[in-house]
Amino acid sequence: MGTHESQVAQGSEERAGGTARRALLGAAVLGAGGAVLGLAGTAKAAGGPEAARHGGGLKSLPVPTVIGHRGASGYRPEHTFGSYQLALDLGADIVEAGDLVPTRDGHLVCRHEPEIGGTTDVAAHPEFADRKTTKVIDGVSTTGWFTEDFTLAELKRLRAVERIPANRPHNTLYDGRWEIPTFEEVLRWQDEQTRRRGKQVWIYPETKHPTYFRKLGLGLEERVAKLLRTYGKDKRNSPVVLQSFEPTSIERLNKLVDNPLVVLLSGAGSRPWDFVEAGDPRTVADLITPKGLREIAGYAQGIGPTLDLVIPKDANGRLTKPTTLVADAHKVGLVLHPYTMRNENPFLPAEFRKGTDADAYGDAFGAFQAYFATGIDGVFTDNPDTGVLARDAFVNG
Repeated sequence: MGTHESQVAQGSEERAGGTARRALLGAAVLGAGGAVLGLAGTAKAAGGPEAARHGGGLKSLPVPTVIGHRGASGYRPEHTFGSYQLALDLGADIVEAGDLVPTRDGHLVCRHEPEIGGTTDVAAHPEFADRKTTKVIDGVSTTGWFTEDFTLAELKRLRAVERIPANRPHNTLYDGRWEIPTFEEVLRWQDEQTRRRGKQVWIYPETKHPTYFRKLGLGLEERVAKLLRTYGKDKRNSPVVLQSFEPTSIERLNKLVDNPLVVLLSGAGSRPWDFVEAGDPRTVADLITPKGLREIAGYAQGIGPTLDLVIPKDANGRLTKPTTLVADAHKVGLVLHPYTMRNENPFLPAEFRKGTDADAYGDAFGAFQAYFATGIDGVFTDNPDTGVLARDAFVNG
């Protein structure tokens, strides 16, 4: 998830320092058992199984919903089956599997961005050295290797690596263990996990840079819809929520499938790239007005705003007064799944950072409580176990 505007800001944060993890991953996994044990009571309190008997669909999920951001990317390289699997093990209600980008031969694969130099070992493959190039994607010049220049067979020769090793060096232990998953593999994995776990597994894929790829003749929406229809997951109550930062991509999907749809929203002053291309002067600030939200509600079921649109921060990085976004969105029937909660100090509001080490874990539980108190319906998090425990404490008092 993320636009170029948010990526620039996020990237500067992520490069701010080294690891934020103090506990060994083993401790996190041991804690996961408690998180999962706590989930049953939480789901009941939040309406999970009970809601499932009254319509299913999004209403069958616990509220607030814990969404594993690119899997459990706080503990494993993102958008790998290792990350997706761990997110389920840690109690995530939905797994963001994945950010969808195309290959040269038209397959959809799961990568945070089409540029894969930072998320795979492609630079270590001399046979692909000549594929390195510079492209302009959504107005930003980027140098590296791009999925649309590789066939699926070629991409399958690569292995995933940790995207932000300076922040999460422990994740580099798992570099090279997993290949790049395709969206079709994810759909099959979802079915297998649902059977194995005895409960429905949900996924939350995103169309990445759809305007850019449509210009290349690699339109995303039709490919997504075709696969969803093939696997019988294109219905209103299907356990696949589709999201995009480009509203016209969601509008296009609304005509192709009946899945729950979510419009992602970056900073208030930013413009969706499809708006830029079309000469539409509106910004995100326009989209989150009552009028803009009513328009979104005409073709989508939810919004995925940056957390700062829910509670802005002051110049010192501390939370201020919540906006009216939650109430305004709920008034027109939209759910809110803001992004992204992370445990490390650099990503937390200033009042929830702990100690003098800028990269240690902060008071993530306190931050979760502050955001949950606004009435949001769920949240994306790199640390699903923390989110589940925080939700448990919030729902059960």
